[in-house]
Amino acid sequence: MTNNSLQILVVEDQLNIARNIADYLEGKGHVLDFATQGQQGLELALNNHYDLVILDLNLPIIDGLAVCEQLRAKASRHIPILMLTARDSIDDKVAGFTVGADDYLTKPFSLQELEVRCLALSRRHLLQSDDVMNIGPLALNRKLETVKRDGQPLNLHTMGYRILTVLMEAYPQVVSRSQLSQKLWGDEPTESDALRSHIYQLRNVLDKPFTFAMLKTRHGVGFVLDIGEED
Repeated sequence: MTNNSLQILVVEDQLNIARNIADYLEGKGHVLDFATQGQQGLELALNNHYDLVILDLNLPIIDGLAVCEQLRAKASRHIPILMLTARDSIDDKVAGFTVGADDYLTKPFSLQELEVRCLALSRRHLLQSDDVMNIGPLALNRKLETVKRDGQPLNLHTMGYRILTVLMEAYPQVVSRSQLSQKLWGDEPTESDALRSHIYQLRNVLDKPFTFAMLKTRHGVGFVLDIGEED
């Protein structure tokens, strides 16, 4: 494998499309695994290490949106997801990004563009996988478990640090309440107001002393970080 080679999982039920992707990407030196339905793809993604998942939206039994949502809730790390679909409506794109897709490509697509998107997603993810994760004014040090905003240390409790880590790893995607709860507590039940309390405490440290709020609530969806580059 070359330095630019990726381990890619392709979840696609149309065999001709999967074959074309395989011929092109394997010819470029990438290593591919394949699944033809959602549950199979989810299990492969959870049990193996991939640099990227190429995920079709229209899958039998469990569709791509459900696979993406479950992968975000259950995976121990953020796996970049490129969603493929024949649909091209804004609603479909919003639905894909809401459940955690990182990028979106509409069929028919150029295989060359597909590879470029894959490489870009992988590089972006690797930049966030180092010991120090930087997003806008935030710098999180995984080894020291410290966070700074605009160079100022933030005195976060353990749960606040964990919540912020999940949000930074997912940035710029929205993290749903259920995804966040799964990351924090797994399948163990917790009080219904626990997450609200931890979010409130995190806001007091992350946003109160500064000029703008980074932790935003998307009502009915979840939470997302805003680095202040747009109004």
